[in-house]
Amino acid sequence: MRSHVTPAVALTAVAALAVSACTTDSGTTTDARPTAGPVAVLPDLTVEPDPKLHAMLPESIRTTNTVRVATDIPYPPFEMYVNEGSKQITGIDYDLGQAIGARLGVRFDFKAQKFDGILPAVQAGKFDAVMSAMTDKKARQKSVDFVDYLNAGPGWLVAKGNPAGITVVTDVCGKPVGVQTGTNHQKLLQQRQQLCEAKGLPPIRILTFSKDSEAQLALRSGKVVADYLDEVTAAYVASTADGGNAFSTVTGRAAVGEYSASPMGIGMSKDQAGLTEAVRAALQSLMDDGSYQKILGKYEVPNIAIPKATVNGALD
Repeated sequence: MRSHVTPAVALTAVAALAVSACTTDSGTTTDARPTAGPVAVLPDLTVEPDPKLHAMLPESIRTTNTVRVATDIPYPPFEMYVNEGSKQITGIDYDLGQAIGARLGVRFDFKAQKFDGILPAVQAGKFDAVMSAMTDKKARQKSVDFVDYLNAGPGWLVAKGNPAGITVVTDVCGKPVGVQTGTNHQKLLQQRQQLCEAKGLPPIRILTFSKDSEAQLALRSGKVVADYLDEVTAAYVASTADGGNAFSTVTGRAAVGEYSASPMGIGMSKDQAGLTEAVRAALQSLMDDGSYQKILGKYEVPNIAIPKATVNGALD
């Protein structure tokens, strides 16, 4: 929950680099070097800008020095507020976004947006990118291009001690479960209905919520017996909410059902030519120098790392 989150790391930018100019193919003059200096993303991690990567960015991004990023908050530990009532963002996606931005010599400016409205907002030109623990799906690639950066499967968040006794996925047949609307998890739950039907069991009573935090409240109140979400988020919430005394998790393919190995991706606007490759190259450089692993280590999730930054790697 929001009141049990990791404090944000203050970001500090130091002296700006000198700016030189170059001429584009169109004959206009643009900045060839990043105007931002190194950024302290973590206490033990300062990321330096790379002028070559900065030069790969679209001219509009170099002009504003900003990548506008949509994210759905809260979805810990990927994105969350520092504490109750705060509007200061922290989390895996936020820290990694600051590191990518620092390497590119620009700022990744995160703004809250409801999950099911994120892709339409990008298509409408309100945002340049999405960092919101979004699964890279073939259907979503029609709206954005993905730079894949993590890999994690689904899990169940249940009341402490798992009183509903969920051990296999068909244990939720006929029972009310929560899921955030517009997510891959909602689609997976709908597919699980076939398993209930095959066993002659009543269908899962799927209740959708605009935010996963609302599904968690429904679980607390007994409105649902479980919340179906990302296994990393489930583990984080279970370990932090009420000091670890409110929830438990149930994971593993027997419990959650079969799922494809589609990675999570940073969604990039198709209208910003060059941005996808610039972000991919920046992310790969962070993987190569260990910065990526340090950020995941901060949140104790090194197992969700992937070895290489790829574009549109979904298998489905």
